[in-house]
Amino acid sequence: MKKRLDVLLVELGYFETREKAKREIMIGNVIINDRIETKAGTQFKEENIKDIRIKNKLKFVSRGGLKLEKAITYWNLDFKDKIILDIGASTGGFTDCALQNGAIKVFANDVGTNQLDYKLRSDERVISLEQIHVKDLELQEKVDYIVIDVSFISLTKVIPFFTKFSKEDTKVIALIKPQFEVGREKISKNGIVVDEKYHDEAIKKVISSFKDFNYEILDVIESPILGGKGNKEFLIYTKRSNL
Repeated sequence: MKKRLDVLLVELGYFETREKAKREIMIGNVIINDRIETKAGTQFKEENIKDIRIKNKLKFVSRGGLKLEKAITYWNLDFKDKIILDIGASTGGFTDCALQNGAIKVFANDVGTNQLDYKLRSDERVISLEQIHVKDLELQEKVDYIVIDVSFISLTKVIPFFTKFSKEDTKVIALIKPQFEVGREKISKNGIVVDEKYHDEAIKKVISSFKDFNYEILDVIESPILGGKGNKEFLIYTKRSNL
């Protein structure tokens, strides 16, 4: 009997969910019988599959985890037994990375719904806080780290709310996306911020906002991978001061 490729890959143990299998298939990471397959709905008989290979299989539930991993390794951050707030959690790449680096608890917040990967939703260390804007978010405790990856909104619109989650030594790792920080006239027709002076403008804008709320800027580096549509992104590392 023929079955969809994404279904087969889950049944054979290559992926935990169809959602993950579909994602890897669509980006060309699944090779069946020496041929790259990019359609999750392609039908196969199991007995006709002689070889399955998965290229570049992600170690996190989404590629976003690679961005936070770079921050952790580059800045030698200690997440062991720490409490984390992940703003803009989406599928949970940052949350997954935090857990794999020893976090004891992660509050995974997003304005969307049903996006967090099942593996994380079923993990007792994860508290899913969906359909809540950060301005309306209330936690019963302060956190050690705030990590943030949001889209379609400037970081300057959410930074003002970080203070209510912060204690004296809380640190923030935020992803700066220039395409959401600069004006439309500075973005190309294909949605990419090309000019490096606009990258600098976006970074300075975010730095200024953090300083307005008494956060000390520790460093800014390039993200290890490009963002949506191929945009260059940046990681900023800050900590709360003068509470």
